[in-house]
Amino acid sequence: MILTVTMNPSVDISYPLEILKIDSVNRVANVRKVAGGKGLNVTKVIKLANEEVIATGLLGGNLGNFIINQLDSMDIKHQFYTIPQESRNCIAILHEGYQTEILESGPTISSADQTHFIQHFSNLLDRAKTITLSGSLPSGINNDYYQKLINLANKKNKKVLLDCSGDCLKVTITGAEIPYLIKPNKEEIEQLTGSELDSNSIKSFVDIIEKHKFLNDIPWVIVSLGKDGAFAKIDDCYYTVAIPEIKVVNPVGSGDATIAGLAIGISTMDTHENTLKRAMAFGMLNAMEAQTGCINMTDYEHFFNQVKVYPYYAV
Repeated sequence: MILTVTMNPSVDISYPLEILKIDSVNRVANVRKVAGGKGLNVTKVIKLANEEVIATGLLGGNLGNFIINQLDSMDIKHQFYTIPQESRNCIAILHEGYQTEILESGPTISSADQTHFIQHFSNLLDRAKTITLSGSLPSGINNDYYQKLINLANKKNKKVLLDCSGDCLKVTITGAEIPYLIKPNKEEIEQLTGSELDSNSIKSFVDIIEKHKFLNDIPWVIVSLGKDGAFAKIDDCYYTVAIPEIKVVNPVGSGDATIAGLAIGISTMDTHENTLKRAMAFGMLNAMEAQTGCINMTDYEHFFNQVKVYPYYAV
């Protein structure tokens, strides 16, 4: 079973407009409201792939109840820790080919609730093989909080896949406890290391990993390159992952779908090649759907077979 953690989930609201009128009234007919947050996107994709998953994190108020009801309607198992504050909304305005986002910061989490969630998380670990930690931490929680969760998981020999960014990512992977996998994009790994990554040269990726011990120590480092696929370090092996050209409808959430594919492969102890191919196929399938955190499994085998994984051999 895969345990997904979403510390700052949201109700994602989509407002499609032909034209966004500034300082005026905009009326929207087709509003979409869904349970959101990076970890819940991971959860939904794992469920669509017919793998066992349970979602946890922090939820509160009427918006928290809305998220619970949505997960129930999708038959997704969940055990969230309830907080007294209201969960957040995140609004995306789709207009003239652009996406303008208005993201609430969410609740401020008390020290007591942070401590209680750690115990709640620890109790769930015995049921899981693999854990995903996705997205930002809500207000009140320090950037080293994921370190505490990883420490608990590592003590129980559980594999943690981490997908966050900025200071939270840097603090987490340079601490005493390291995750089993991280998945930064090109910009994020450049920010982490201060080194430029050449998307056309896996040698530049190898050089960055070997230069920075905190990256070399992490068993799986997957760098997503958008339409150019990915670079991967798995233990002492390096790979270039190439993907076909696709018609992109909505790329938001493709990284979360990729994490879902990686979590399934690692949880089932699939081969490196198959795990990378599944992850890339899931990311592409998500990008081809209007709804975030959604894949059409009827097309899975077709795109899985089009992903190419090339080992790197140093000369």
